[in-house]
Amino acid sequence: MMKGMHYRMRITTFPRIQGEKGIALVMVLVLSLVALALMSALIYIITAGTQISGAEKQYKTAREAASGGADITFQLIAARGNPNIPLTLFSIPAQNVGGVDCLTSKLNQPTPLWNAACSSTLSIDPDIQTTYDMTFQLGSGGNAYTVYSKIVDTIEGNSGGDVGLSKGGVVSGSSEITVMSIPYFYTVEIDAQNSTNRNERAKYSILYEY
Repeated sequence: MMKGMHYRMRITTFPRIQGEKGIALVMVLVLSLVALALMSALIYIITAGTQISGAEKQYKTAREAASGGADITFQLIAARGNPNIPLTLFSIPAQNVGGVDCLTSKLNQPTPLWNAACSSTLSIDPDIQTTYDMTFQLGSGGNAYTVYSKIVDTIEGNSGGDVGLSKGGVVSGSSEITVMSIPYFYTVEIDAQNSTNRNERAKYSILYEY
């Protein structure tokens, strides 16, 4: 009888690779960097959105100040140099620029007939009085704005301010000849700036028909 054969199975174990610990650490670091990058991007987006919103609000306020300055300038143009207009609103009336009465010339004469001392450039420098015709304050406190205004070009017409009825009646005679109305055209530059922060500003370039 054959004796049974006995087999011995030998299991070989390999030592744990020491580098696995290092790989796990690297993965943790990479994931941490990714999470940090995402958080940084989120904070940047929130901060940038807040800054943009604030800038838009500041510009909107400056734009409204420039619009108000334009309305005042239009009233002055409509008065066409009427001495009854309250020029005390303007801290630097055009009459005082270089000692020359630029305002009357600009309101009533075409640009080529202006005095050479009267500025017709588009630029306005708040630090140089001769670069604008007038300036006035709107608002108060932190919302105070300084508005600079100037007429840079005048095309002469025959229109004038409303002086009411020139006759006693309202019926025109058949012998009267109605002159064709030709409006004046004024090119106006408006620059509104926050009185304490010049970065808050808005500029208008306007063609005004009167």
